[in-house]
Amino acid sequence: MTPEQLRVFVTVAEMEHMTRAAQALNMTQSTASAAIAALEARHQVKLFDRIGRGIVLTEEGRAFLPEARAVLARISEAEAMLAETRGLERGHIRLIASQTIAGYWLPRHIAAFRAAHPGIDITLEIGNSEEAARQIREGALDCALVEGDIEDAKLIRRRIGADRLVLVSATPPPETFAPAALIKARWVLREAGSGTRSSAQAALESHGIAPEALAPALVLPSNEAVLSAVEAGAGVSILSAHVVERSLKLGALHRWPLELPPRPFYVLRHREHHESNATRAFLREISAAQSA
Repeated sequence: MTPEQLRVFVTVAEMEHMTRAAQALNMTQSTASAAIAALEARHQVKLFDRIGRGIVLTEEGRAFLPEARAVLARISEAEAMLAETRGLERGHIRLIASQTIAGYWLPRHIAAFRAAHPGIDITLEIGNSEEAARQIREGALDCALVEGDIEDAKLIRRRIGADRLVLVSATPPPETFAPAALIKARWVLREAGSGTRSSAQAALESHGIAPEALAPALVLPSNEAVLSAVEAGAGVSILSAHVVERSLKLGALHRWPLELPPRPFYVLRHREHHESNATRAFLREISAAQSA
């Protein structure tokens, strides 16, 4: 049965007149009659008795009427839900973000969006850039926010923000400093696959330092672990300015005079997956905040 057949059945049952019901539904009497006939034929049941020019429900029709009304009510609720989704009154955004973005850059954007659209839920997972790309590639989530240089034919990548990278250590840098000296330094790095590590290596390459020339003292799985190790004197590292800001203010870390290129933040989406109104609005508002 179709929603249209149910609407015809309920209207005819309530008005007990085929012609008036057809007029109320803005259709011809033959169309309304055909809908009832199709419903009765499909389920091999008689829903109405015709008495003269009138029409009344059979016992089966009386039993079916509350069920038909209930189905139409659920359809109406579903249509209202879709309308609310279009109007950003309801919705759910499923995100994954790399550690730097999720821990330091994204929360204020989530808070601002939720304040403006309290009916939209946001679920945030955290993973390095490669893990985030894998989740989007598999269609598990709506979008990813990463800093790694991800190239994948299945994904749409768009720049949505930027970050500054800084070279830091627990002790002050030498008075005379040349980038080539960093080859001999003890390094504390994020794990392979993280956006922070790939960005740091790209930044060093811009100064003529090949990643394979570095001898890492430690490889750690989070920004916080790298930060703590560097503060403890384990070596030098390149981290987001967001991550080291407090430590620099407190004097727990020192910044080295090495100019590093800005690191872009990207949003990743699956090329073949639908972008919900909520997701589109969320990304649009982040972009607007960055432009401002």
